[in-house]
Amino acid sequence: METGMTIAQMLEQSAVLTVLGMCVVFAFLVILIGCMNVLRIVVHAAKLDKVEAKVDTPAAAAPAVDQKAIVAAIATALHEKN
Repeated sequence: METGMTIAQMLEQSAVLTVLGMCVVFAFLVILIGCMNVLRIVVHAAKLDKVEAKVDTPAAAAPAVDQKAIVAAIATALHEKN
């Protein structure tokens, strides 16, 4: 009157579920790679992959960094620490 599963049956079921889960993940990755390739083709065909430089960017408006001032600030900080 044993109604439970044997260890062999449980191992067999766990192996089937493991393989099934791995197949689902692999199929999703294949679909994801396919969608990314289609998106790459669409972006390239629409010429959206060209980066245009903007003149009004903050980096272009920032003044040049004075290297001597940075070295002097570091030297002063180290001198003050000691």
